[in-house]
Amino acid sequence: MTKAEVILAISRKTGLEKEDIRIIIDGLVSVVQDSVVADQRVHFSGFGSFFRKKRAKKIGRNISTNTAIVVEEHYIPAFKPSKFFMAKIKASS
Repeated sequence: MTKAEVILAISRKTGLEKEDIRIIIDGLVSVVQDSVVADQRVHFSGFGSFFRKKRAKKIGRNISTNTAIVVEEHYIPAFKPSKFFMAKIKASS
């Protein structure tokens, strides 16, 4: 589902204008990104949490030159679904 499809689905469900929903979604994404960058966990009850995850330093391999490279310690964005959300996904299969 694309962002445009999400906006359309929310618009149909709520009766709100698509442009208003676009502004809200853009704001939500911006707040989540800024919070995760600032190492703050963003939790939505019944959905899950967005957070920053640390990746340890490791040795990688450049397959085109067959040489070892060092991949420094770094952070990545992560999402952990709630137990309710996981149960809903499992029940749908």
